[in-house]
Amino acid sequence: MPDSESQHLRVLIANEKRDRLELLANVVIGLGHDVIAREIYVREVGSATAREHPDVALVGLGSSSEHALELISEIVREASCPVIAILHADDPAYIHEAAKRGVFAYIIDGSPEELQSAIDITLQRFTEYQSLQGAFGRRALIEQAKGILMARHATTADRAFEMLRDHSQHNGRKLSDVAAAVVDSHLLLLPAIAAQPSPVPVPAGEVAIL
Repeated sequence: MPDSESQHLRVLIANEKRDRLELLANVVIGLGHDVIAREIYVREVGSATAREHPDVALVGLGSSSEHALELISEIVREASCPVIAILHADDPAYIHEAAKRGVFAYIIDGSPEELQSAIDITLQRFTEYQSLQGAFGRRALIEQAKGILMARHATTADRAFEMLRDHSQHNGRKLSDVAAAVVDSHLLLLPAIAAQPSPVPVPAGEVAIL
């Protein structure tokens, strides 16, 4: 994730109200960032997100809360960045629904400096969140590899971990990479699924019951 203090951020902005969209875009540009997409329509915002790969997405609440929530859903589905809801005033019900759609944070309208500070904090927390998710994923992978080695070598969990660690140290590879190799090799060695028998032809005029 780029450091907003050292380089420009690539920002996607979405709002069904064009005047609010342009106002927020001017604020973001004034902060020294690049507005890479300005989206109004739900049907277009997902493809724009996938195409542009923004560092952060800002979704303003326009006339319809449902429209804004649909914008959030489409962006979250395609984005690998935090999505921030922009509100004019505190709205607990909307914030609750936005959180269910996957929004990472919300900001109530304020000064440009307050917006920048909120974005900085959000990006930092998002980076920490991604690191934590990665750590959980690596731990799960190592546990899976341990289980495979325990079954294959009829050994204990501690001994299986020692095998992974020793191989990692002797070959200069990360422990998670060794675990991934064990899991991948195990999947390749699994027996092929037995071929299913060909379906019995159904005479004309009859219906096959599955």
